Amino acid sequence: MKSKAIAGYHMLMILSAVDEHFNGKEDQVIRDYIIENFPPKMNLDDQMEVLSQMDPSDYPIHFNNAMNDFYMDSTADERSHFIDFAVKLVIADKNITPKENLYLNELYNAWEENYSL
Repeated sequence: MKSKAIAGYHMLMILSAVDEHFNGKEDQVIRDYIIENFPPKMNLDDQMEVLSQMDPSDYPIHFNNAMNDFYMDSTADERSHFIDFAVKLVIADKNITPKENLYLNELYNAWEENYSL
């Protein structure tokens, strides 16, 4: 089981990859998440290696696992705050793709009892 911070990082990185485009604004959202959730000088190289070696066909299962890990280690307010990060990431390039929308909907549907739109 991943910690809440690592699970959130994995979900954001997958969200940034599913549209096959990564820009500086998406990078900034992820950096803001890291600054808020990890101690200074945290080394995420191992996590980046796991994600970079992952086949895109494995994203849905990995995202779902990370989503469940985050849920188990978080409060309703923390989940709501994470969804805010996810939405900021997806809208950073001003274009929400169907795949990005699918992943966001997965979060909303899984956590909807704890998150009001």
